[in-house]
Amino acid sequence: MTTTAHDLGRRFHAALVSGDWPAIRSMLHDDATWTLPGDNTISGTVVGAHAVVERARKIASYGLSFELLHVLVSRENMALSLHNTARRPDAILDEYLTTVCRLRDGRIADIETYLSDVPGMNAFFV
Repeated sequence: MTTTAHDLGRRFHAALVSGDWPAIRSMLHDDATWTLPGDNTISGTVVGAHAVVERARKIASYGLSFELLHVLVSRENMALSLHNTARRPDAILDEYLTTVCRLRDGRIADIETYLSDVPGMNAFFV
């Protein structure tokens, strides 16, 4: 599972960076969820593959740079360690995060994101 999980993490990141939404969709179970902390337009939990893809699309629409630091694997799951940055005239985003993906049958079933700067995320994603 470890090699497959690592490959899945790299493919997920590549699809996010390139905006390949069908590729992201193909990596998800139909009932996938994604939970983000904070109190802003992208916070909370979304349910369903379509909602997960739409959240990824919305985050990317803010012009983020998604720097992949590491793909981390456990016995059954994987996580992406990222450094996300973006700039608007009135706000700067500079955060480190880990996106933990729980896998089922080689695809993503649940995503939970942990952030270094929740207040900064709240200020950026208005």
